[in-house]
Amino acid sequence: MHAFGRVHVGARFATVNRDRAIPEIQIDTDASRTGCWVENMEEEYETEILQLCEEIAVLEVEKETFERDVSMQYGQYDILGAIEEDDIRRQDISKLMENIEKLEKNLARQTRLNGITLTRCCVKTIEKSKIKLVQQHRLTGHCHLCSFEVEFEIIETQEDDSLMRKVMNLNIVVDGNECKDISSIVSRVEETKSLLLFFKTLKSFCENCEHRRKTFQHFKEKYPNMVTLPEGCQSELMLIQSPKLKGCSMCIFWDIDVTLEGEIRPKIDLLLKMPEEVMTIDYNIVANAPEYFQNLLRILGAEASIESVIKTVCVTD
Repeated sequence: MHAFGRVHVGARFATVNRDRAIPEIQIDTDASRTGCWVENMEEEYETEILQLCEEIAVLEVEKETFERDVSMQYGQYDILGAIEEDDIRRQDISKLMENIEKLEKNLARQTRLNGITLTRCCVKTIEKSKIKLVQQHRLTGHCHLCSFEVEFEIIETQEDDSLMRKVMNLNIVVDGNECKDISSIVSRVEETKSLLLFFKTLKSFCENCEHRRKTFQHFKEKYPNMVTLPEGCQSELMLIQSPKLKGCSMCIFWDIDVTLEGEIRPKIDLLLKMPEEVMTIDYNIVANAPEYFQNLLRILGAEASIESVIKTVCVTD
């Protein structure tokens, strides 16, 4: 402890009754009062410092407690918010699954009705604004044994209160042994941008091809010794030959024409190949056989007419 001021101490000996010398201390009064004041001030400062330290410690505890409470409170809010968001997300997923199931059922029903199966569908947004939307679509699928890929753009424009849609940049690729007969209508559709015409024509064309295939397959299985399919059951040709009549054969040529308007016109012709000796015996019968066959087609239909031709060869045997 430092003393501010001076303390004058004068030592002199006083005589007491026992003749013992003791020192007598004389203190400067002003210096003594200054030292006491300093000591009191130091004590007060130390007391205030201790009080401030205690208050700081209390405030730190309160701060930690407050931060803990706030953290727990907002943490609970976060947990509750997460639970609510999770419930909402589950509801959205449930609705989405329901919509997907409905779409799958509708797609399956459409497939059963029109025979067209879509295996892949891609949509890409190229341009989007308040008044214009351009999306690129790519569809891949098949109808019976004929596969296809269609790529096109749909442009939506907002004009006043009306929404205008237009198909642009249409490209169609069709793959299949019998699909060469539909190439003309594909070019026509790409020019007119008529997707409805393409799918309508494709459905009808493939149904006719499937009918021809099943018919040829039926007669091949029923008359294996007489009926041959040189290019398979999906081609246009079916040969009828008698094992006993050498050189005599009949050919069923079943073509499927497609007009530019999408109309399907099956055309079935009978072609005969006979030896010269047979032609000289009865030329008129052989020459008029294709016409007779056309009359049978108009009356009996394709299956019954072909059956009659095959049975005629059997009777000849």
